[in-house]
Amino acid sequence: MKAFDLLPALIQLVAHQESAGGDATGLAARIRHRLEDISHHSTSYYFGPADRLVPWVAPDHPAPEPALRSTILTSVLTPVWEPDRQARRTRLCAIMTELVKANKRVLLIAPDNRTLDETLLASAKALRGAGLQYRSFLCRYEPPTIAHEGGINLRELSFDAQVSAFLGKSQSDKAGLRRKLTRYLELAPILRYKAEKQKDLDEVRHLEWRLLSAMGDVQSRIHRLEETLARYESLAIWHRLGMQVVGSNVGTMQENCRLYEVQKQEYLQELEVAQARINELQPEAYVEPEMRPEYDELKDEIHRLGGVERVREILATEEATSRRPFLQAKRVIAATAAKVAGDTIFAPLRYDALFV
Repeated sequence: MKAFDLLPALIQLVAHQESAGGDATGLAARIRHRLEDISHHSTSYYFGPADRLVPWVAPDHPAPEPALRSTILTSVLTPVWEPDRQARRTRLCAIMTELVKANKRVLLIAPDNRTLDETLLASAKALRGAGLQYRSFLCRYEPPTIAHEGGINLRELSFDAQVSAFLGKSQSDKAGLRRKLTRYLELAPILRYKAEKQKDLDEVRHLEWRLLSAMGDVQSRIHRLEETLARYESLAIWHRLGMQVVGSNVGTMQENCRLYEVQKQEYLQELEVAQARINELQPEAYVEPEMRPEYDELKDEIHRLGGVERVREILATEEATSRRPFLQAKRVIAATAAKVAGDTIFAPLRYDALFV
């Protein structure tokens, strides 16, 4: 009997299983439709349908072609049959590594937890050997039965542990961001107040400088008048006459000295007031050396995130507790066949490859 003749018998067998009421999940119906499609489109693939079914129907019989004894490749199906389990897993891990490098999503299923853990360990070692961070790609949906082996901790790959770690990190990040926002809101009004006081201090210091300059001019004039009065009698007659012509004589010079002295005292009083105000403003305008860099760093961080209102919105956002987005973010999901068939979370998920 030719290998292609197996198809009608298999279709009848699956149809009988479906009609007997033992197809609660619809698996038999899907198998029957798939076998019928293979029989109707046998030329769509490089290998015929019988070639692809032989490794499943009679795996213990040696295939005549060397290629059929190891791997049969098509655009849809890649059966891998090796008598040695280690060789099969090595080949499986090599294919999985290439798919992960190609950014494909893979569903890995096994009949029991022990087999699944051993296969996942082999996959993790293969990814690690390829220089990839296996923790970022692999996820064990159910709790593992093997804790760790060969330096690989399977509990770190469990879905619940990864979700908890993600939520814990998110909460930690939010707590840190909340502390930064609180500190920023504390420093902002303080530094604004300090800036206003510094502005007032600069204005008073400028006034002090103008008073000192004016008082210096008055003192210079008093000093010149006193020198002139001291040597007035020794001046030449023509010099004294010239001074009197412009109204500068002993009487006017003494009067000017008294006026300048009064002006000097006024400047001194204003200068005392200004200096007292400076002494008041200096501690109010003083900024600790580490406060300004801290504020600038917090300000840049808050502005990078979109401002105070945006940060408040981020902090007010509740973490999504849906488990599906976490599964969709992983490249390789490992689960037992019973879990995949019984858990509705797998129904809407789409994968690029299925490893059985």
